[in-house]
Amino acid sequence: MGAFKIYLDASREALAAAAGAIDEARVERAIATIHAALASHKPLLICGNGGSAADAMHIAGELVGRYKKERRALKAMALAADPAVLTAWSNDYSYDTVFARQVEAFGEPGGVLLALSTSGNSKNVIAAADAARKQAMTVVALTGAGGGKLGSKADILLAVPATDTPLIQQIHICLYHYICAEVEARIAR
Repeated sequence: MGAFKIYLDASREALAAAAGAIDEARVERAIATIHAALASHKPLLICGNGGSAADAMHIAGELVGRYKKERRALKAMALAADPAVLTAWSNDYSYDTVFARQVEAFGEPGGVLLALSTSGNSKNVIAAADAARKQAMTVVALTGAGGGKLGSKADILLAVPATDTPLIQQIHICLYHYICAEVEARIAR
């Protein structure tokens, strides 16, 4: 068997493990929570680093624009999308608090922070979760196995049962595409 087929087999095994380990009721709770916030014009703030930052921008793009249905724009924002804020705050203060500062600026009670961290231990994502809780926002976290330190800060934890970052990210894509589709379907009704 070639290397590519081995990689695809590993991906299939990771998806099967996730299907068995991630509680569907918890996914539904995440969808309902995000839908309730967006239906009430409350913000969905999304953060992560590296590939998870790109995923955060992907999610915001699907919800502000459209995923599959015509509907109104939704109040979703990726916190890694503004390089001026990221670089100014990080240079003058700390990269560890760059997302928390934006949660302070844009968060609202009843809103949601969607926090992505494959390790669950990204300091700036954890700080954002703390800031969101202070603002009476719900924290939904997508992580790898165990949830890391972020897991204990989340109201709803969707922990992928894997430790390999690329495999975790592949499953995160499946999770957030499903979440986007379900939220959009409920908003478009």
